[in-house]
Amino acid sequence: MPTFFTLWRGTLRASFTGLLLLSGLAAQAQETPPRTPVFPLPAPLPGDTASANQVGNSQEFATPSVVGQGPSKGVVAHLERLTDFSIKSKLNNSDGKPITNNSTVTKNSRAFIKGYIPAWNRPHLKVILGFNYDREEFQFNRPDNSVLYRNLEDKGLKVLGAQLAVIRPIDDVHWYIARVKGELNGDYTASELDVNDYLKMSGEFIYGWKRTKYFAWGVGLQLSYTFGRQSIYPVVLYNRTFNEHWGVEALFPARVSFRYNVSDKTLLFGGYTVDGLNYNVKLREPLPNGMQTLILRETEFKPRLRLEREIYDFVWFGLEAGYRYNASFNAFDDAGNSGFSLFRKGTRPRIVDNTLGGAPYASIELFLVPPRKFLKKTAGK
Repeated sequence: MPTFFTLWRGTLRASFTGLLLLSGLAAQAQETPPRTPVFPLPAPLPGDTASANQVGNSQEFATPSVVGQGPSKGVVAHLERLTDFSIKSKLNNSDGKPITNNSTVTKNSRAFIKGYIPAWNRPHLKVILGFNYDREEFQFNRPDNSVLYRNLEDKGLKVLGAQLAVIRPIDDVHWYIARVKGELNGDYTASELDVNDYLKMSGEFIYGWKRTKYFAWGVGLQLSYTFGRQSIYPVVLYNRTFNEHWGVEALFPARVSFRYNVSDKTLLFGGYTVDGLNYNVKLREPLPNGMQTLILRETEFKPRLRLEREIYDFVWFGLEAGYRYNASFNAFDDAGNSGFSLFRKGTRPRIVDNTLGGAPYASIELFLVPPRKFLKKTAGK
């Protein structure tokens, strides 16, 4: 029976092959311009990464967005919930005799709010400030089975972050994006917060080409926790609108989405995301080996379907459903943690091995976008 990692690698390989085929088709076929207007017109608000929600489609200054993409999100409120799933844990004791436990996670909920502010908005330079606050909680049907479960039961795992993104069109073809982000990740409270203990840094740089207003692509590097620990890996950005209805938006390997424009007010997406979480946790109850601080690393692969729909002008909502495959959810020794961990040598000892079952998930989102009146005025200028 294929392992999860075999399925994961196969899915990513298939997605990358699909991108290469799409790129080949792009060289042979000319885009079919949409017969009707497609949202959005120029709007200077990027998403959390250089994915889709950038500025508009002017050919005077190249940008990574293309005609047909969804509206740029200014403020986003998100709530996500998973169904029950199994968890099996193995505590690696210092005496060489592991302690095994198992239970069912009866609640795993996540919520976040994000916002983006255009600090500088010129055709040749966009500077955006962003913020986010995330929270995740767990409940178990038998928390007494494990010290780790008791420590995670009803504990709020938080992420408080800020970022600075720069979108720089060079000419009518070339552009680049640079972003740096700092987050405080863990179970801290205001009274005990030590920035050095909880700080996580990430960033990216992507250089790209705008071939037409329907096709942009780029290559670069990301420093992130997408695959659990902080690492640098190459990325490929590919945004393409093929005709009035179909398009693709990808930042491979982290996510790939195929888009169907039902109308200028309704969009459908299908694809996958790879999400990584990294928390510093101070245990209320020490582990049997006496350890009281851990780093919790989580990586998950999520095939998904998504609907985005306008409610009223600048107010939109999103509905998403899919299946969560857990690649890792393990706890590591936090000894010697110094917050920003780039260039740290060596590998942390793994203290707890967790195996999580797969689970369906659903989420609902409400977000604000630039009003159409503002977009028309911007386009006119």
